[in-house]
Amino acid sequence: MAHYKVEQDDWLTVYLKYLLFVFNFFFWVGGAAVMAVGVWTLVEKSGYLGVLASSTFAASAYILIFAGALVMVTGFLGFGAVIREDRGCLSAYFCLLLAIFLVELVAGVLAHVYYQRLSDELKQHLTRTLAENYRQPGAAEITASVDRLQQDFKCCGSNSSADWLQSSYILSPEAEGRRVPDSCCKTVVARCGQRAHPSNIYKVEGGCISKLEQFLADHLLLMGAVGIGVACLQICGMILTCGLHRRLQLHFY
Repeated sequence: MAHYKVEQDDWLTVYLKYLLFVFNFFFWVGGAAVMAVGVWTLVEKSGYLGVLASSTFAASAYILIFAGALVMVTGFLGFGAVIREDRGCLSAYFCLLLAIFLVELVAGVLAHVYYQRLSDELKQHLTRTLAENYRQPGAAEITASVDRLQQDFKCCGSNSSADWLQSSYILSPEAEGRRVPDSCCKTVVARCGQRAHPSNIYKVEGGCISKLEQFLADHLLLMGAVGIGVACLQICGMILTCGLHRRLQLHFY
């Protein structure tokens, strides 16, 4: 009977090891996905960050990159801990899983808070940016962001093309008679913004605000979904780690 119990305990330990090994593989892949989403957000979509009032959106992406890199490093530690059956490594692995979980929790809270005030921030800040900062000295990054925003989303002005009539740039001699910037044009050529007819410029209901708001909301949703998915994996991993650590502790004694 005692021999049977020992064999049963050994079987449970091996079973937990294989489960934790499989989990760790998916956990490592999840970490790579988290980091990829963060990098993609910053690299591919960084052109729009200049028109945002706060850095919360970028901060969430940086946190995802950090968490993803930490997950991948932790994954290697997990493989080593399972293969060696080292209780010390398993304890360190568990602590790192918990730390990553907390980091992702912070990123999730930031994304949720930012989502709640996203619409108000865009309405206040984008209109002011177009009116006061576009094509002004020292605002090259903002100008490039606005131009890319209007071309990529095929929109013109924060709410409509009429918003540009209050712009410091459009009211200045530098505009050369333009009624909107050239980036509002469907086909961008020099001084095409002098003609603000719907056949020449983008006329979108809701303007660039509605387009950018939807874009940011979709990205926040994607970041949140990836973070939640990896967090669920981590909870499973912490449970398996505790189980294996307990089995090894019983064997030790």
